[in-house]
Amino acid sequence: MAQMKTILRALNGETQPVPPVWMMRQAGRYLPEYRATRARAGDFLTLCYTPDLAAEVTLQPIRRYGFDAAILFADILLIPDALGAEVGFVKGEGPKLSTVTTDADFARLGDAEGVHATLSPVYETLRILRGALPAETALIGFAGAPWTVATYMIAGHGTPDQGPAHRLKDENRALFDALMARLTEATIEYLSAQIEAGAEVVKLFDSWAGSLEGPDFAAYSLGPIRAITHALQQRHPGVPVIAFPRGTSRANYVTFAQETGVRAVAIDEHADADWAAQALQPLTCVQGNLAPGHMVTGGAPLVEEVRRIRRALSGGPHIFNLGHGITPDADPENVALMIETLRETA
Repeated sequence: MAQMKTILRALNGETQPVPPVWMMRQAGRYLPEYRATRARAGDFLTLCYTPDLAAEVTLQPIRRYGFDAAILFADILLIPDALGAEVGFVKGEGPKLSTVTTDADFARLGDAEGVHATLSPVYETLRILRGALPAETALIGFAGAPWTVATYMIAGHGTPDQGPAHRLKDENRALFDALMARLTEATIEYLSAQIEAGAEVVKLFDSWAGSLEGPDFAAYSLGPIRAITHALQQRHPGVPVIAFPRGTSRANYVTFAQETGVRAVAIDEHADADWAAQALQPLTCVQGNLAPGHMVTGGAPLVEEVRRIRRALSGGPHIFNLGHGITPDADPENVALMIETLRETA
């Protein structure tokens, strides 16, 4: 195990003196070099679908900071795009999609096997990255979890409470279940192809898991992630999966660790690291969970919080990360301070 990349060691259950570190949205708008490349692409989807440019923005934070992993530059809404939904990104407003709220809308979607032609540039990006990354840097692929992706497809945009998806779930359960099944199948195909193209780890982002409760959480967050993880384990034994059920309860985090088969559970900034050390680390690797606001404000509070989280989770496998993605107003110097603090001699 000594020769294994540090993130893979953590995902294999090893406790390390200094945890490996990467950062959600580490390739993004807070970096001037990203903004320059984004301008060259012209629009966001073109950036995602142009392998040379997508690889370039993936590599930028690795060159600047030396993170222990690079995460593929893409977007969770590429699967809806590949299924035939109309997807666009409006500056200042975020994603806009054609909606799936009727049986006729659903009938117009493609099938899971059909995602590959549209998403082939993503796989080429991964192949470029495998050749370009430093030998010690792991390559992470990802997808949105079916529930989170469905909330955008049903509403046509992001929503504060995922209300449209909840209404469709309650009013037309058959249609909702069909959409979830299609997304689950497509995600399996997509992540499997990412692994074949070079991803060493894959992550499932269930960013809106916190709005599901009780049986709905079990059916529509935990259930699809368990199905995806098990299918990937069958096809690609040994390739670890990280899951991020953002905003969920302590009990649900534990259930994820016990029942999904994932190798790490990512926790958001509202989860207590001391609790995670007691409840989650005996079951799985924990990823997280510095509040992204520290990347904006920096200073002594950032240093103290990095040290606190590292200390709290030092007794088990840990991947240091934020509790959610870094924001566009973050100061790049604070990222450097975070990594310097994390890697300082204890």
